[in-house]
Amino acid sequence: MDKPKFKFQMYRQLQANTANIYSEARKVADDIGIPPEIRGKFGLTGAISGCPAPLREDIMEAGEKGAVEVIPLAKLMDEIREIVKDVYGDEYDAAATSTCEAGIWLCYDVLFTPPMMGRGDNYRARYIAPYEKHLHHQGSYGRPFPGRFKDIFADRGSTAGELGFYGKRQNNLDTVIVPLAGARYDAHGIKYHPVPLLTGVDPQASIEKLAFHAENHKSMLTGITSLGYETPGYGYGVKDEDGVPVLQKLISQLAHKYDIPYVVDNAWGLPFVGSDPRKTGADLVIYSMDKATGAATSGLVIGKEEYMVPIRRAMGMHGDRWGTTASYGKAAYVTFDPGKEALLTQIQALKILRDRPEVLTRPVDDLEKIVREEFESLPAKLKEGIIISKSYNSTAVEVNYEGTWKGGKLGIPIFSIEDMYSGSNLLQSGMAQMGIIPTVAYDGNIYISPGLGTTDKEGRLLEKETRYAVQGLVRMIEIICKSAGVI
Repeated sequence: MDKPKFKFQMYRQLQANTANIYSEARKVADDIGIPPEIRGKFGLTGAISGCPAPLREDIMEAGEKGAVEVIPLAKLMDEIREIVKDVYGDEYDAAATSTCEAGIWLCYDVLFTPPMMGRGDNYRARYIAPYEKHLHHQGSYGRPFPGRFKDIFADRGSTAGELGFYGKRQNNLDTVIVPLAGARYDAHGIKYHPVPLLTGVDPQASIEKLAFHAENHKSMLTGITSLGYETPGYGYGVKDEDGVPVLQKLISQLAHKYDIPYVVDNAWGLPFVGSDPRKTGADLVIYSMDKATGAATSGLVIGKEEYMVPIRRAMGMHGDRWGTTASYGKAAYVTFDPGKEALLTQIQALKILRDRPEVLTRPVDDLEKIVREEFESLPAKLKEGIIISKSYNSTAVEVNYEGTWKGGKLGIPIFSIEDMYSGSNLLQSGMAQMGIIPTVAYDGNIYISPGLGTTDKEGRLLEKETRYAVQGLVRMIEIICKSAGVI
Protein backbone atom coordinates (compact mmCIF):
# COMPACT_ATOMS: atom_id res chain seq x y z
CA MET A 1 0.00 0.00 0.00
CA ASP A 2 1.05 3.60 -0.59
CA LYS A 3 2.37 5.48 2.41
CA PRO A 4 0.11 8.52 2.80
CA LYS A 5 1.48 11.93 3.73
CA PHE A 6 -1.52 13.24 5.68
CA LYS A 7 -3.98 11.68 8.13
CA PHE A 8 -7.04 12.18 5.98
CA GLN A 9 -5.29 10.41 3.09
CA MET A 10 -4.65 7.41 5.32
CA TYR A 11 -8.30 7.15 6.29
CA ARG A 12 -9.37 7.65 2.68
CA GLN A 13 -7.07 4.76 1.74
CA LEU A 14 -8.61 2.59 4.46
CA GLN A 15 -12.10 3.34 3.25
CA ALA A 16 -11.16 2.42 -0.31
CA ASN A 17 -9.74 -0.92 0.92
CA THR A 18 -12.57 -1.88 3.24
CA ALA A 19 -13.62 -4.89 1.17
CA ASN A 20 -10.07 -6.26 1.08
CA ILE A 21 -9.67 -5.67 4.82
CA TYR A 22 -12.85 -7.65 5.51
CA SER A 23 -11.70 -10.43 3.20
CA GLU A 24 -8.37 -10.75 5.03
CA ALA A 25 -10.16 -10.67 8.39
CA ARG A 26 -12.39 -13.58 7.41
CA LYS A 27 -9.31 -15.68 6.59
CA VAL A 28 -7.80 -14.96 10.02
CA ALA A 29 -10.49 -17.00 11.77
CA ASP A 30 -9.22 -20.10 9.95
CA ASP A 31 -5.56 -19.10 10.33
CA ILE A 32 -5.72 -18.95 14.12
CA GLY A 33 -8.10 -21.93 14.32
CA ILE A 34 -11.25 -20.43 15.80
CA PRO A 35 -13.74 -23.34 15.97
CA PRO A 36 -16.76 -22.68 13.72
CA GLU A 37 -19.18 -23.51 16.51
CA ILE A 38 -18.08 -20.56 18.68
CA ARG A 39 -17.83 -17.94 15.92
CA GLY A 40 -20.24 -15.10 16.57
CA LYS A 41 -20.78 -16.38 20.11
CA PHE A 42 -17.72 -15.03 21.93
CA GLY A 43 -15.85 -11.77 22.05
CA LEU A 44 -13.63 -9.18 23.64
CA THR A 45 -16.05 -7.94 26.28
CA GLY A 46 -19.16 -9.01 28.09
CA ALA A 47 -19.74 -5.48 29.35
CA ILE A 48 -21.57 -3.91 26.42
CA SER A 49 -25.31 -3.44 26.90
CA GLY A 50 -26.07 -4.39 23.29
CA CYS A 51 -24.56 -7.85 23.82
CA PRO A 52 -24.22 -8.57 27.55
CA ALA A 53 -22.35 -11.56 28.93
CA PRO A 54 -24.24 -14.63 30.16
CA LEU A 55 -24.98 -14.42 33.88
CA ARG A 56 -22.80 -16.33 36.32
CA GLU A 57 -24.35 -19.41 37.87
CA ASP A 58 -24.69 -17.85 41.33
CA ILE A 59 -26.41 -14.78 39.84
CA MET A 60 -28.85 -17.00 37.91
CA GLU A 61 -29.63 -19.09 40.98
CA ALA A 62 -30.34 -16.00 43.10
CA GLY A 63 -32.73 -14.62 40.48
CA GLU A 64 -34.53 -17.92 39.92
CA LYS A 65 -34.89 -18.71 43.62
CA GLY A 66 -36.36 -15.32 44.50
CA ALA A 67 -38.55 -15.20 41.42
CA VAL A 68 -40.87 -17.86 42.84
CA GLU A 69 -41.00 -16.34 46.32
CA VAL A 70 -43.31 -13.63 47.63
CA ILE A 71 -41.01 -10.71 48.49
CA PRO A 72 -41.99 -7.03 48.82
CA LEU A 73 -39.74 -4.99 46.53
CA ALA A 74 -39.11 -2.45 49.28
CA LYS A 75 -37.52 -5.29 51.27
CA LEU A 76 -35.15 -6.09 48.39
CA MET A 77 -34.21 -2.45 47.93
CA ASP A 78 -33.53 -2.15 51.66
CA GLU A 79 -31.25 -5.19 51.46
CA ILE A 80 -29.24 -3.39 48.76
CA ARG A 81 -29.07 -0.32 51.03
CA GLU A 82 -27.81 -2.48 53.90
CA ILE A 83 -25.01 -3.99 51.81
CA VAL A 84 -23.95 -0.53 50.57
CA LYS A 85 -23.90 0.82 54.12
CA ASP A 86 -21.90 -2.22 55.28
CA VAL A 87 -19.11 -1.21 52.92
CA TYR A 88 -19.28 2.59 52.64
CA GLY A 89 -20.82 3.54 55.96
CA ASP A 90 -24.17 4.79 57.20
CA GLU A 91 -23.80 8.19 55.52
CA TYR A 92 -24.27 6.52 52.11
CA ASP A 93 -27.49 5.24 50.53
CA ALA A 94 -28.61 3.61 47.29
CA ALA A 95 -31.37 3.45 44.69
CA ALA A 96 -31.67 0.86 41.92
CA THR A 97 -32.77 1.86 38.42
CA SER A 98 -33.62 0.04 35.21
CA THR A 99 -30.33 1.05 33.50
CA CYS A 100 -27.29 3.21 34.16
CA GLU A 101 -28.56 5.73 31.62
CA ALA A 102 -31.81 5.93 33.58
CA GLY A 103 -29.74 6.59 36.70
CA ILE A 104 -27.88 9.45 35.02
CA TRP A 105 -31.13 10.98 33.73
CA LEU A 106 -32.65 10.65 37.23
CA CYS A 107 -29.70 12.23 39.05
CA TYR A 108 -29.28 15.12 36.65
CA ASP A 109 -32.97 15.98 36.61
CA VAL A 110 -33.21 15.83 40.41
CA LEU A 111 -29.98 17.71 41.17
CA PHE A 112 -29.00 19.81 38.14
CA THR A 113 -32.17 21.15 36.52
CA PRO A 114 -34.08 24.21 37.79
CA PRO A 115 -37.56 23.81 39.30
CA MET A 116 -40.54 23.87 36.95
CA MET A 117 -43.08 24.97 39.55
CA GLY A 118 -43.70 28.53 40.74
CA ARG A 119 -44.70 31.79 39.13
CA GLY A 120 -42.65 33.40 36.41
CA ASP A 121 -40.15 32.04 33.92
CA ASN A 122 -37.75 29.27 34.86
CA TYR A 123 -34.15 30.21 35.40
CA ARG A 124 -31.42 28.38 33.46
CA ALA A 125 -28.94 26.05 35.12
CA ARG A 126 -25.54 24.75 34.01
CA TYR A 127 -23.35 21.80 34.87
CA ILE A 128 -19.70 21.24 33.97
CA ALA A 129 -18.55 18.18 32.02
CA PRO A 130 -14.86 17.69 31.16
CA TYR A 131 -14.33 16.94 27.46
CA GLU A 132 -13.54 13.26 27.84
CA LYS A 133 -14.50 9.94 26.28
CA HIS A 134 -18.14 8.82 26.02
CA LEU A 135 -19.23 12.44 26.39
CA HIS A 136 -22.61 11.59 24.86
CA HIS A 137 -23.43 9.77 28.12
CA GLN A 138 -22.48 12.23 30.85
CA GLY A 139 -22.44 15.42 28.79
CA SER A 140 -25.53 15.30 26.60
CA TYR A 141 -28.27 16.28 29.03
CA GLY A 142 -27.99 20.01 28.47
CA ARG A 143 -27.51 22.39 25.56
CA PRO A 144 -23.74 22.52 24.92
CA PHE A 145 -21.79 25.62 25.94
CA PRO A 146 -19.79 27.25 24.41
CA GLY A 147 -21.41 27.33 20.98
CA ARG A 148 -18.59 25.55 19.18
CA PHE A 149 -19.84 22.31 20.74
CA LYS A 150 -23.47 22.80 19.70
CA ASP A 151 -23.40 19.94 17.16
CA ILE A 152 -20.99 17.60 18.94
CA PHE A 153 -23.61 14.85 19.37
CA ALA A 154 -25.32 15.19 16.00
CA ASP A 155 -23.93 11.96 14.49
CA ARG A 156 -24.06 9.78 17.59
CA GLY A 157 -26.65 7.10 18.15
CA SER A 158 -29.05 5.70 15.59
CA THR A 159 -31.66 8.46 15.64
CA ALA A 160 -31.15 12.16 15.00
CA GLY A 161 -33.19 15.19 16.03
CA GLU A 162 -35.62 15.42 18.92
CA LEU A 163 -35.91 11.64 19.30
CA GLY A 164 -32.14 11.21 19.45
CA PHE A 165 -29.47 12.82 21.60
CA TYR A 166 -31.02 16.26 21.21
CA GLY A 167 -34.13 14.91 22.90
CA LYS A 168 -32.16 14.00 26.04
CA ARG A 169 -31.62 17.66 26.90
CA GLN A 170 -33.37 18.51 30.12
CA ASN A 171 -35.45 21.50 31.14
CA ASN A 172 -33.47 24.77 30.92
CA LEU A 173 -30.16 22.97 31.43
CA ASP A 174 -26.83 23.72 29.75
CA THR A 175 -23.64 21.63 29.65
CA VAL A 176 -20.39 23.57 29.99
CA ILE A 177 -17.90 21.39 28.10
CA VAL A 178 -14.30 22.00 29.21
CA PRO A 179 -11.30 20.54 27.30
CA LEU A 180 -8.69 19.07 29.63
CA ALA A 181 -5.16 20.46 29.86
CA GLY A 182 -2.60 18.16 28.26
CA ALA A 183 -5.25 16.34 26.23
CA ARG A 184 -5.32 16.40 22.45
CA TYR A 185 -8.43 16.56 20.31
CA ASP A 186 -7.01 15.72 16.89
CA ALA A 187 -9.33 14.75 14.03
CA HIS A 188 -9.21 11.06 13.08
CA GLY A 189 -11.29 8.37 11.45
CA ILE A 190 -13.01 7.50 8.20
CA LYS A 191 -15.84 9.57 9.62
CA TYR A 192 -13.36 12.32 10.37
CA HIS A 193 -14.02 13.96 13.76
CA PRO A 194 -12.03 15.23 16.77
CA VAL A 195 -11.22 12.44 19.23
CA PRO A 196 -10.21 12.90 22.89
CA LEU A 197 -6.65 11.62 23.37
CA LEU A 198 -6.15 11.74 27.12
CA THR A 199 -2.94 10.01 28.22
CA GLY A 200 -1.22 13.39 28.61
CA VAL A 201 -3.87 14.97 30.86
CA ASP A 202 -2.35 17.22 33.55
CA PRO A 203 -4.62 17.11 36.64
CA GLN A 204 -3.44 20.37 38.21
CA ALA A 205 -3.58 22.40 35.00
CA SER A 206 -6.95 20.81 34.17
CA ILE A 207 -8.52 21.73 37.50
CA GLU A 208 -7.39 25.31 36.96
CA LYS A 209 -9.30 25.34 33.65
CA LEU A 210 -12.34 23.77 35.29
CA ALA A 211 -12.14 26.27 38.16
CA PHE A 212 -12.05 29.17 35.68
CA HIS A 213 -15.26 27.97 34.07
CA ALA A 214 -16.88 27.27 37.44
CA GLU A 215 -16.23 30.85 38.52
CA ASN A 216 -17.38 32.18 35.17
CA HIS A 217 -20.72 30.32 35.39
CA LYS A 218 -21.20 30.29 39.17
CA SER A 219 -24.52 32.14 39.10
CA MET A 220 -26.06 29.23 37.16
CA LEU A 221 -23.82 26.33 38.25
CA THR A 222 -25.66 23.36 39.76
CA GLY A 223 -23.26 20.42 39.39
CA ILE A 224 -20.10 18.85 37.99
CA THR A 225 -19.82 15.41 36.41
CA SER A 226 -17.08 13.13 35.11
CA LEU A 227 -16.35 9.49 34.40
CA GLY A 228 -15.23 7.26 37.26
CA TYR A 229 -12.52 5.29 35.45
CA GLU A 230 -8.89 5.12 36.52
CA THR A 231 -6.78 4.32 33.47
CA PRO A 232 -4.39 6.49 31.38
CA GLY A 233 -6.55 6.23 28.26
CA TYR A 234 -9.41 7.90 30.10
CA GLY A 235 -7.19 10.70 31.40
CA TYR A 236 -6.86 9.37 34.94
CA GLY A 237 -3.36 7.91 34.84
CA VAL A 238 -1.99 10.28 37.51
CA LYS A 239 -2.86 8.84 40.93
CA ASP A 240 -2.09 9.56 44.58
CA GLU A 241 -0.33 7.17 46.93
CA ASP A 242 -3.59 5.23 47.44
CA GLY A 243 -4.12 4.76 43.70
CA VAL A 244 -6.94 7.33 43.51
CA PRO A 245 -7.03 9.48 40.36
CA VAL A 246 -5.83 12.95 41.35
CA LEU A 247 -8.11 14.74 38.89
CA GLN A 248 -11.24 13.15 40.38
CA LYS A 249 -10.23 14.28 43.88
CA LEU A 250 -9.61 17.80 42.62
CA ILE A 251 -12.97 17.91 40.83
CA SER A 252 -14.77 16.92 44.04
CA GLN A 253 -12.97 19.69 45.93
CA LEU A 254 -13.99 22.20 43.28
CA ALA A 255 -17.62 21.09 43.40
CA HIS A 256 -17.74 21.35 47.17
CA LYS A 257 -16.21 24.84 47.05
CA TYR A 258 -19.37 25.92 45.20
CA ASP A 259 -21.64 23.69 47.33
CA ILE A 260 -22.80 21.66 44.33
CA PRO A 261 -22.78 17.88 43.83
CA TYR A 262 -20.07 15.94 42.00
CA VAL A 263 -21.84 13.15 40.08
CA VAL A 264 -19.69 10.34 38.67
CA ASP A 265 -20.69 8.17 35.71
CA ASN A 266 -19.04 4.83 36.51
CA ALA A 267 -21.16 2.76 34.12
CA TRP A 268 -18.38 0.29 33.31
CA GLY A 269 -17.31 0.06 36.94
CA LEU A 270 -17.68 -1.98 40.12
CA PRO A 271 -19.16 -0.89 43.43
CA PHE A 272 -16.86 -1.53 46.42
CA VAL A 273 -13.90 -2.85 44.40
CA GLY A 274 -13.73 0.07 41.97
CA SER A 275 -13.91 3.85 42.24
CA ASP A 276 -14.44 4.64 45.94
CA PRO A 277 -16.55 7.76 46.65
CA ARG A 278 -15.02 8.01 50.13
CA LYS A 279 -11.63 8.54 48.48
CA THR A 280 -12.54 10.50 45.36
CA GLY A 281 -15.02 12.70 47.20
CA ALA A 282 -17.84 11.96 44.74
CA ASP A 283 -21.32 12.71 46.05
CA LEU A 284 -23.03 10.22 43.72
CA VAL A 285 -21.74 7.30 41.64
CA ILE A 286 -23.90 5.65 38.97
CA TYR A 287 -23.29 2.08 37.79
CA SER A 288 -24.48 -0.15 34.97
CA MET A 289 -24.91 -3.31 37.03
CA ASP A 290 -25.04 -5.58 33.97
CA LYS A 291 -21.61 -4.50 32.72
CA ALA A 292 -18.61 -5.18 34.96
CA THR A 293 -20.69 -6.23 37.97
CA GLY A 294 -22.51 -9.06 36.18
CA ALA A 295 -26.07 -8.60 37.46
CA ALA A 296 -29.13 -8.60 35.22
CA THR A 297 -29.73 -5.47 33.15
CA SER A 298 -30.15 -2.62 35.64
CA GLY A 299 -28.47 0.43 37.14
CA LEU A 300 -27.54 1.51 40.65
CA VAL A 301 -27.04 4.93 42.21
CA ILE A 302 -24.88 5.08 45.35
CA GLY A 303 -24.29 8.36 47.11
CA LYS A 304 -24.35 10.50 50.21
CA GLU A 305 -27.69 10.47 52.00
CA GLU A 306 -28.19 14.22 51.60
CA TYR A 307 -28.43 13.78 47.83
CA MET A 308 -30.01 10.33 47.85
CA VAL A 309 -33.14 11.49 49.69
CA PRO A 310 -34.56 13.50 46.73
CA ILE A 311 -33.37 10.82 44.29
CA ARG A 312 -35.16 8.08 46.21
CA ARG A 313 -38.25 10.31 46.41
CA ALA A 314 -38.20 10.71 42.63
CA MET A 315 -38.16 6.91 42.32
CA GLY A 316 -41.00 6.45 44.84
CA MET A 317 -38.69 4.63 47.26
CA HIS A 318 -38.42 7.11 50.12
CA GLY A 319 -41.34 6.13 52.30
CA ASP A 320 -45.10 6.29 52.27
CA ARG A 321 -46.80 9.61 52.85
CA TRP A 322 -48.22 8.43 56.18
CA GLY A 323 -44.68 7.80 57.43
CA THR A 324 -42.35 4.85 56.74
CA THR A 325 -38.61 4.69 56.11
CA ALA A 326 -39.00 3.03 52.72
CA SER A 327 -41.65 2.32 50.11
CA TYR A 328 -42.06 1.12 46.56
CA GLY A 329 -44.64 3.49 45.15
CA LYS A 330 -45.34 5.98 42.38
CA ALA A 331 -43.26 9.07 41.63
CA ALA A 332 -41.85 11.04 38.71
CA TYR A 333 -39.37 8.33 37.71
CA VAL A 334 -41.22 5.13 38.55
CA THR A 335 -40.72 4.30 34.85
CA PHE A 336 -37.08 3.62 35.78
CA ASP A 337 -38.06 0.77 38.14
CA PRO A 338 -35.66 -2.18 37.59
CA GLY A 339 -38.09 -4.89 38.72
CA LYS A 340 -37.86 -7.82 41.10
CA GLU A 341 -35.52 -10.11 39.16
CA ALA A 342 -32.96 -7.35 38.59
CA LEU A 343 -32.99 -6.46 42.30
CA LEU A 344 -32.41 -10.09 43.25
CA THR A 345 -29.37 -10.33 40.97
CA GLN A 346 -28.03 -6.99 42.21
CA ILE A 347 -28.14 -8.26 45.77
CA GLN A 348 -26.17 -11.38 44.87
CA ALA A 349 -23.62 -9.41 42.82
CA LEU A 350 -23.09 -6.91 45.65
CA LYS A 351 -22.64 -9.70 48.21
CA ILE A 352 -19.92 -11.26 46.06
CA LEU A 353 -18.18 -7.89 45.66
CA ARG A 354 -18.32 -7.36 49.41
CA ASP A 355 -17.31 -10.86 50.51
CA ARG A 356 -15.40 -12.48 47.61
CA PRO A 357 -14.10 -9.76 45.26
CA GLU A 358 -11.52 -12.15 43.82
CA VAL A 359 -14.33 -13.74 41.78
CA LEU A 360 -14.19 -10.60 39.62
CA THR A 361 -10.57 -9.52 40.03
CA ARG A 362 -8.81 -12.83 39.37
CA PRO A 363 -10.05 -13.08 35.74
CA VAL A 364 -8.66 -9.58 35.15
CA ASP A 365 -5.20 -10.72 36.29
CA ASP A 366 -5.40 -13.72 33.96
CA LEU A 367 -6.65 -11.57 31.08
CA GLU A 368 -3.84 -9.04 31.47
CA LYS A 369 -1.26 -11.82 31.19
CA ILE A 370 -2.79 -13.05 27.92
CA VAL A 371 -3.10 -9.55 26.44
CA ARG A 372 0.54 -8.72 27.20
CA GLU A 373 1.73 -12.02 25.72
CA GLU A 374 -0.30 -11.74 22.52
CA PHE A 375 0.57 -8.08 21.88
CA GLU A 376 4.25 -9.06 21.92
CA SER A 377 3.70 -10.54 18.47
CA LEU A 378 3.04 -7.10 16.95
CA PRO A 379 5.84 -5.60 14.83
CA ALA A 380 8.21 -3.53 16.94
CA LYS A 381 7.18 -0.37 15.10
CA LEU A 382 3.61 -0.81 16.27
CA LYS A 383 4.37 -1.85 19.85
CA GLU A 384 6.23 1.40 20.51
CA GLY A 385 3.76 3.80 22.05
CA ILE A 386 1.23 1.21 23.26
CA ILE A 387 0.27 1.37 26.95
CA ILE A 388 -1.38 -1.71 28.50
CA SER A 389 -3.13 -1.11 31.84
CA LYS A 390 -5.22 -3.25 34.17
CA SER A 391 -8.45 -1.95 35.71
CA TYR A 392 -10.18 -3.77 38.56
CA ASN A 393 -12.79 -0.99 38.52
CA SER A 394 -13.91 -2.00 35.03
CA THR A 395 -12.74 -5.63 35.21
CA ALA A 396 -10.87 -4.75 32.03
CA VAL A 397 -7.50 -4.47 30.37
CA GLU A 398 -6.96 -1.21 28.50
CA VAL A 399 -4.81 -1.09 25.37
CA ASN A 400 -4.11 2.54 24.52
CA TYR A 401 -2.18 3.27 21.34
CA GLU A 402 -2.39 7.03 20.89
CA GLY A 403 1.37 7.09 21.66
CA THR A 404 2.05 5.43 18.29
CA TRP A 405 1.36 8.88 16.76
CA LYS A 406 4.07 10.71 18.68
CA GLY A 407 6.67 12.72 16.82
CA GLY A 408 4.39 13.58 13.92
CA LYS A 409 4.43 10.07 12.46
CA LEU A 410 1.37 8.16 11.29
CA GLY A 411 0.52 5.51 13.88
CA ILE A 412 -2.09 2.80 14.31
CA PRO A 413 -5.28 4.23 12.75
CA ILE A 414 -7.57 5.87 15.30
CA PHE A 415 -11.30 5.61 14.71
CA SER A 416 -13.79 8.15 16.03
CA ILE A 417 -16.92 7.30 17.95
CA GLU A 418 -18.83 8.50 14.90
CA ASP A 419 -17.07 5.69 13.00
CA MET A 420 -18.59 3.20 15.42
CA TYR A 421 -22.10 4.53 14.89
CA SER A 422 -21.72 4.70 11.12
CA GLY A 423 -20.18 1.24 10.79
CA SER A 424 -16.82 2.52 9.54
CA ASN A 425 -14.75 1.60 12.61
CA LEU A 426 -12.74 -1.12 10.90
CA LEU A 427 -11.26 -2.38 14.17
CA GLN A 428 -14.76 -3.24 15.37
CA SER A 429 -16.49 -4.22 12.13
CA GLY A 430 -13.41 -6.18 11.03
CA MET A 431 -13.46 -8.28 14.19
CA ALA A 432 -17.03 -9.26 13.40
CA GLN A 433 -15.79 -10.73 10.08
CA MET A 434 -13.68 -13.14 12.15
CA GLY A 435 -16.67 -14.24 14.20
CA ILE A 436 -15.40 -12.30 17.22
CA ILE A 437 -17.81 -9.88 18.88
CA PRO A 438 -15.82 -6.63 19.22
CA THR A 439 -15.38 -4.26 22.15
CA VAL A 440 -15.14 -0.50 22.60
CA ALA A 441 -12.23 0.42 20.33
CA TYR A 442 -12.33 4.09 19.38
CA ASP A 443 -10.33 7.22 20.31
CA GLY A 444 -7.11 5.18 20.22
CA ASN A 445 -8.29 3.14 23.20
CA ILE A 446 -9.35 -0.53 23.36
CA TYR A 447 -11.10 -1.92 26.44
CA ILE A 448 -11.03 -5.73 26.79
CA SER A 449 -12.87 -7.61 29.53
CA PRO A 450 -13.92 -11.21 30.30
CA GLY A 451 -17.35 -12.72 30.12
CA LEU A 452 -18.57 -13.03 26.54
CA GLY A 453 -17.93 -16.70 25.94
CA THR A 454 -14.52 -16.36 27.62
CA THR A 455 -15.47 -17.39 31.18
CA ASP A 456 -17.08 -20.48 32.68
CA LYS A 457 -20.33 -20.54 34.68
CA GLU A 458 -18.43 -19.51 37.82
CA GLY A 459 -16.73 -16.55 36.13
CA ARG A 460 -13.27 -18.11 35.69
CA LEU A 461 -11.37 -17.14 32.55
CA LEU A 462 -11.23 -19.68 29.71
CA GLU A 463 -7.73 -19.32 28.32
CA LYS A 464 -8.23 -20.88 24.88
CA GLU A 465 -11.27 -18.78 23.95
CA THR A 466 -9.70 -15.65 25.38
CA ARG A 467 -6.54 -16.15 23.34
CA TYR A 468 -8.57 -16.59 20.16
CA ALA A 469 -10.25 -13.23 20.78
CA VAL A 470 -7.05 -11.34 21.62
CA GLN A 471 -5.13 -12.95 18.76
CA GLY A 472 -7.88 -11.85 16.40
CA LEU A 473 -7.56 -8.29 17.69
CA VAL A 474 -3.79 -8.28 17.18
CA ARG A 475 -4.15 -9.61 13.64
CA MET A 476 -6.86 -7.02 12.92
CA ILE A 477 -4.50 -4.23 13.98
CA GLU A 478 -1.83 -5.60 11.60
CA ILE A 479 -4.27 -5.89 8.68
CA ILE A 480 -5.48 -2.31 9.15
CA CYS A 481 -1.96 -0.95 9.52
CA LYS A 482 -0.85 -2.64 6.28
CA SER A 483 -3.84 -1.25 4.42
CA ALA A 484 -3.12 2.20 5.87
CA GLY A 485 0.50 2.12 4.74
CA VAL A 486 1.77 2.30 8.34
CA ILE A 487 3.69 -0.99 7.97
